[in-house]
Amino acid sequence: MNKLFEAMNLKNLKIKNRICVPPMVCYNWVEEDGYAVQRNIDHYRAIARGGAGLIIQEATCVDPEGKLSKDQLGIWEDGQIDGLKEIVDAVHEEDCPIFLQIHHAGVNGSGEYLLCPSDYEMDKDGEKRIGHEMTKEQIQKVQDQFVKAAVRAYQAGYDGVELHGCHSYLMCEFFNSRVNKRTDEYGQYPERFAVEILERIKEAVPKEFIVGIRLGAFEPALTDGIRHAKLLEEHGIDFLDISYGFSGEDEPGAPKDFPYKDVIHAAGEIKKHVSVPVFAVNSITDARMAEDILERTGVDMADIGRGVLVNYNWAIDAKEGRDTGRCLHCKECQWGIDAEKCAGRVLLNRKRNMGE
Repeated sequence: MNKLFEAMNLKNLKIKNRICVPPMVCYNWVEEDGYAVQRNIDHYRAIARGGAGLIIQEATCVDPEGKLSKDQLGIWEDGQIDGLKEIVDAVHEEDCPIFLQIHHAGVNGSGEYLLCPSDYEMDKDGEKRIGHEMTKEQIQKVQDQFVKAAVRAYQAGYDGVELHGCHSYLMCEFFNSRVNKRTDEYGQYPERFAVEILERIKEAVPKEFIVGIRLGAFEPALTDGIRHAKLLEEHGIDFLDISYGFSGEDEPGAPKDFPYKDVIHAAGEIKKHVSVPVFAVNSITDARMAEDILERTGVDMADIGRGVLVNYNWAIDAKEGRDTGRCLHCKECQWGIDAEKCAGRVLLNRKRNMGE
């Protein structure tokens, strides 16, 4: 496991290994006010204690009208800073850096009036979603909200922010030409929405504060994802966390002989075109796989998500050669209901109790 446990620098930030815990929303934990609660603090403290090199905190909304669910963490007002600072302090006490993912759900939101670059209709969970084309004033307002959220994240003590630019949410909707049908500069130049936010954040925070993005690889094709990545690097992005883009309006794919998910192959292809750190994610289930992905693709970090939910000590166990456990992909995730009933966690604990 030479590569996986090799330290790296992201700008001036020292990261002790190549294991990143990516953003994963914890539903049903917070109230509609979006304020952090003790359960959030304890959760991230436990993850940090488990030995990962970096944590990216779950999607935290910049606008109460842009939430993906009613019970989502928020960073749309100054009063939320103190609770978020408690999360940061808990993680830093365990010698782990933490970034905050800042987010607007767009047409995938839970509000009554859903924003989108262009008029757009889609079905989600059996419900019709109707996105309304944003005016220039609405675009400006949301951009302002992202910038103010980044400043609040800095004030709370985070080491950086990650713009949520994938998974069918608002920034992703601008990137994808099958969703973004605008004829103005935000349609002709689909990266403009994100680039303007990036540049304004860079102006508003100290230069050591890190600003990255979770970017869709296929937007709609990989060639588009590569173009977006290169342009973002030209405008100062500090890292690229590669995932899927707008589901149903994309063209994912990889060579037939590639042994992992197509989005991991895409991360490797994007890495060939940029010099900033690139993260790979999706179904990385054990340390050997993570090591092989780092070596095979040339990416800089491996995102370990569900595995860490099963086993907070995933990184420590991987380094010491123990069974890390794995997510069993239950039809309905039990972890979000009661973590102790998570089938993967129950199985891992049973094996350990039996001395396996």
